[in-house]
Amino acid sequence: MKDRMAIAVIEQAELDGRLQPGGTVVEYTGGSTGTPLALVCAAKAHRIRIVTSDAFSQEKRDHMRALGADLEEIPSDGGRITKELIEAMINRASQISNEPGTFYSDQLQNKDAVAGYHPLGEEIWSQAEGQVDAFVHVVGTAHSIAGTSTVLCSHNPDIRTIAV
Repeated sequence: MKDRMAIAVIEQAELDGRLQPGGTVVEYTGGSTGTPLALVCAAKAHRIRIVTSDAFSQEKRDHMRALGADLEEIPSDGGRITKELIEAMINRASQISNEPGTFYSDQLQNKDAVAGYHPLGEEIWSQAEGQVDAFVHVVGTAHSIAGTSTVLCSHNPDIRTIAV
């Protein structure tokens, strides 16, 4: 799912000049966003710096590293994900973003992330041959449900969208 978001965010930043060829991307993540961003950055020859923590799975951290990401791990309080930990990760990513040649993808604030899911809405509409009454979707950052349901509702404003 988040591969769509990663492509949209990186390609729009390249298009509008926020990310120069060979530039660096920075993001804070437990891995669900960082893994697809690392994949897209590897394919497009961008460096990626991920701010994460030991509170998140070792497998996700290893996967991001395997895709070429440089990880900076903020220590957690006994492996717990806390408000303070997330704030520390966000603050560190923000600091890194001030370095020259760095683009902060800022997953929760980046409007381009929603647009990455517009094609999914079109695919669902097309594959269901317009027979869509409701769209039920698990919500994390809410970009995927917002982007997909925006397109579905443009075809039929009576579609019910349900966030789980």
